[in-house]
Amino acid sequence: MLEEVYFGKKVLITGGLGFIGSNLAIRLTHMGADVTIVDSMIPDYGGNVFNIEPIKDKVRINFSDVRDSHSMEYLVKGKDYLFNLAGQVSHIDSMTDPLTDLDINTRAQVFILEACRKFNPTVRVVFAGTRQIYGKPHYLPVDEKHPIYPTDVNGINNLAGEWYHILYHNVYGLNTVSLRLTNTFGPRQLLKHNRQGFIGVFVRQIIQGEKIRIFGDGLQLRDMNYVDDVVDALLLAGAKEECYGDIFNLGGSEVISLLDLVKLLVELNGGGEYEIVPFPPEKKRIDIGDYYGDCRKFSELTGWQPKTPLRDGFTAMLSYYKEHLPKYLEQ
Repeated sequence: MLEEVYFGKKVLITGGLGFIGSNLAIRLTHMGADVTIVDSMIPDYGGNVFNIEPIKDKVRINFSDVRDSHSMEYLVKGKDYLFNLAGQVSHIDSMTDPLTDLDINTRAQVFILEACRKFNPTVRVVFAGTRQIYGKPHYLPVDEKHPIYPTDVNGINNLAGEWYHILYHNVYGLNTVSLRLTNTFGPRQLLKHNRQGFIGVFVRQIIQGEKIRIFGDGLQLRDMNYVDDVVDALLLAGAKEECYGDIFNLGGSEVISLLDLVKLLVELNGGGEYEIVPFPPEKKRIDIGDYYGDCRKFSELTGWQPKTPLRDGFTAMLSYYKEHLPKYLEQ
């Protein structure tokens, strides 16, 4: 069904050389879509040309910044779908450089939406939100009715960017939808530093034979989605008109502690070491404790379910990086 929806369609992916964007671009290209990628290639933000190696001759790449309103006005013209994945996702960086986070995650979102409103009001826009906006959960699993209480600048700016998308639907009739992603993992994820989450760091450390450092007591619970399942969700959200103007949680079917995740990685890798260490102060201030989401609202509307077990997903991720690790350390 999705192949029929996207075949021959013109698709723009912001942040398309990053982790999720590149996996989405590969899938869409295989479906027969005409894909244009926008990426600023800001150092340390995760953009990597190698991510699209399988389709490098089949897509257009525009090295541009979503903060450039003139570029976005040109790029959105004539597109059928816009997957808006560009963003500054480091929680730590948002606290040390809040104005850049504001610029990318809020101000640039208005540029994008204004470009759509003025030059392509029929485009379908899927925005990648985050579970981070909920802050420390009041109850589990977290559904869309949960109070919103961000614990860092990134959460506040992402929330504002998300609600601009919904506002432009409500006021101007733009076809917008937001998916609040949980921890996504898989091939093409940034590994070389820890500012974009713990999963990539754990995987790099286990492959390189380093001792994995788990902050806190290791009992923090998380849900996770393999990137292929997230790509499924993004495509469904864009294809199904009933999603427009609404916000949906994604979430995993398995809940796991960070300690058990590391033990799984050690097992799949055939060995490895880890230690439990105190939280660094800058991380402790914004830690949310346990989190896992309730994705029933999206599942009931679209039929989406996470299909990839953690064991299978991490097996594939480890295999990918054991083959291609230098490409993710030399950026």
